Amino acid sequence: MAKWYRPVDRDQPFLFPPDMREWLPEDHPVWLVIRVVAGHLDTSAFHARRKTGGAGTAGYDPDMLVTVLVWAYAHGVTSSREIERLCGTDVAFRVICGGNLPDHSTVARFRADFPGAVAAFFAEVLKLCARLGMGKLGVVALDGMKIAASASKSANRTEDTLAKLAGERVAAHAAADAAEDELFGAGRRGDEVPEDAWSPRRRDERIAAALASLKAEREAAEAEQAAKAEAFRERQRAGQRTGPAPKQAAVELAEENLARVRAARAAQLAALEERYAAGQPRRGRPAGIDDHCRVKEAEAKVEATRARAAEAQRKAAEKAAAAKGPGPVRNITDPDSRLMPVRGGGFIQGYNTQNMPSQDGLIIATELTDEQADCPSFEPMLAKGQQAAALIQAHRPAAGAGPQPASQDQDGGIGLALADAGYCSEANLTCPGPDRLIAVGKGRDLEKAARDPGSSGPDWGGPAIQAMRERLKTPDGIAAYRQRGHIAETPHGHIKHNMGLRQLSVRGKRKASAEWEFICAVHNLSKALSTGHLTSQALTALAG
Repeated sequence: MAKWYRPVDRDQPFLFPPDMREWLPEDHPVWLVIRVVAGHLDTSAFHARRKTGGAGTAGYDPDMLVTVLVWAYAHGVTSSREIERLCGTDVAFRVICGGNLPDHSTVARFRADFPGAVAAFFAEVLKLCARLGMGKLGVVALDGMKIAASASKSANRTEDTLAKLAGERVAAHAAADAAEDELFGAGRRGDEVPEDAWSPRRRDERIAAALASLKAEREAAEAEQAAKAEAFRERQRAGQRTGPAPKQAAVELAEENLARVRAARAAQLAALEERYAAGQPRRGRPAGIDDHCRVKEAEAKVEATRARAAEAQRKAAEKAAAAKGPGPVRNITDPDSRLMPVRGGGFIQGYNTQNMPSQDGLIIATELTDEQADCPSFEPMLAKGQQAAALIQAHRPAAGAGPQPASQDQDGGIGLALADAGYCSEANLTCPGPDRLIAVGKGRDLEKAARDPGSSGPDWGGPAIQAMRERLKTPDGIAAYRQRGHIAETPHGHIKHNMGLRQLSVRGKRKASAEWEFICAVHNLSKALSTGHLTSQALTALAG
């Protein structure tokens, strides 16, 4: 057994290996990431946004900064200050930087330029994965995932509160301007800064943007209701079947109908009086305007419509009071983010990401939205998925030419698209595109119906939904749909749990979209590494 301890001599001088390649073993994945970014991805979009040749110190190589961020995001590090610290203390980061030490401001400014370059970077990673033999497109799945924004739920405000805040800020600025004019003279403050030093995301601008967004949403809803009411009037004037009146304008339409009926009865009485004056004998006493049956019927409809509107308003108020979520609000930290419901109850302040993974786990298409519902994203995401499939097919290795030749089930485009019930609609089931299976209910209900195909299920929905319900009862249909969970949810679990990325680090939908697309590109690279497709031998074969 040991007789003593190893000595701890902190005064002993050491000499680091003179070759940086000796700092990490040859099979460390950081070498592959460096090699991929430097030699196998077109990063010209990042270079195009850098300025060189002017006065001042030489800038950092964009390839190096991209590699730093890829390695950082792959390990769940998004803070620019933490990245700066790791570039000085972590061996892998020091190898990537090659002796440079970018500060957090450099990292943050480089990441701020993502919106103009990340789309091309995502496509480059997808092409590389295709060249490595990845991208199994026989079955793909579409699913949404809520991700937190760089904002707090407590920063949400209603329209009235935002208007009050805006007024207070205007009053505060006016008071400050008056005090500065008195101290420094009109038009001067004494501490002027260049105009380009002003930030476009100051609190005043965020409050104004949030208020404008809420107003625009309310006005758009009012315009939509007005358009529905006008269409209803057009059908009335054309003598067509009108159906029920739009709820928001039902009282107004009923009152307009009453006015028309009263005007028509008045015209009838005036015509009668003209005939009587011309000598036509009077036969009885015609009913007056208020006593006419149609006028009374129209008046009764107005009263009934007003009563229904009052009852609906009362129920809406009770529902709003009992609702778990707030009414229309906007966030003054990130006005583009929204309150998103999450599984298990509750809300997060964030965005809804739409992702289409392939059968082997690549995210081939992605989009970040501010809509709570998934359904509107199905058709545009299906189109993006088809474009990605064409890109993958164009760069897939020929048999015997690539490091891992494509299998037979990879030769075609998207064979089958799977989606859960959140995407179910007649429009999504009938829009152009590849074959699809969209759930018409919860998974347990689908399994129950498949075990008893003769059972009578719910009859809601049009013919396309009814046909999909019957298809999912068949053994082939339910077996194909069972793949959805694994294909769709696995990338989400990898990003949130393995990579540790549960919250975005930038604000505003444009920047948040770019950061999310970068995260998906990093996920695809990680997938290539973890599955053994991305190896030193494979990169050598591609270069050859």
